[in-house]
Amino acid sequence: MTRTKKDLRKAFLLVLPSLLLMAFFVYGFIGWSLRTSLSAWRGIRPDYTFVGLRNYVNLFLSDRFINDLWNTFYFTIFFIVVTVVLGFILAFLINRNVRGESVFRTIYLFPMALSFIVTGVIWRWLLNPTYGINTFLGLISEKLGAFGWYTVPTQTLGFHPALIALILAASWQFTGYTMAMYLAGLRGIGEELIESARMDGARETTIIRKIILPLLRPITLSAVIVLGHISLKIFDLVYAMSGSGPAFATDFPGIFMFETTFRGNRYAQGAAISMIMLLMVAIVVVPYLVSTFREETK
Repeated sequence: MTRTKKDLRKAFLLVLPSLLLMAFFVYGFIGWSLRTSLSAWRGIRPDYTFVGLRNYVNLFLSDRFINDLWNTFYFTIFFIVVTVVLGFILAFLINRNVRGESVFRTIYLFPMALSFIVTGVIWRWLLNPTYGINTFLGLISEKLGAFGWYTVPTQTLGFHPALIALILAASWQFTGYTMAMYLAGLRGIGEELIESARMDGARETTIIRKIILPLLRPITLSAVIVLGHISLKIFDLVYAMSGSGPAFATDFPGIFMFETTFRGNRYAQGAAISMIMLLMVAIVVVPYLVSTFREETK
């Protein structure tokens, strides 16, 4: 046996325990959830009677689940846009050699050290109408409907104003993450390229649109994929801040799955919700991973 084959064998044996554990605890449980979602299991006692896609059909006939999908759509769009835009602005300003740069970086990155549960509790206090910042906003907050967040069940085109509070909290936590990514990208752009554009008479806005943003496109794509993955399976932030809210104004598939499975004991329907959530995340993540793998193999 050649040295190369011995090295490959050793490397395979080294990663084999991890592969076995991943196969059992990740893909094995995914397969079990899929089987459960196609069964009639309702109640404490397992019932694996095959019912086909009945649980999935019932979900898409449910007003609550359709509402959850709309909430996920709006939350994902606004969360990504706000986080990416603010992250780029902060990174651009810090990159201009401001005084106390390390202090600003620490302040902006600090929310990343918190869990979504902690963030949810903090923002629930801040937006409390009795002793939070809502107390000082008065009529403005009432007209906007942004800070009566857990008492506003109304909606416009499927958008609940109560989602604004969740978007603010999630964006506050992850803006520092996108700032760090963009700052690393800006530091990788040659200063001579920017200076030559300025010498040619290009304005700052033109430099941003024509030079900086195109060069930062891979970072933007990576940030969108990561943030999209987080928003599609959001649970803990919503659970800590508002739960499903009045008239399911802040309900999401993760909340619906939790209540259906562990409170309603409808395990088959809960498994169906989890499989749909997995599919939504896969639609976002898998194409990105495939394209990245192809680029690395070229």
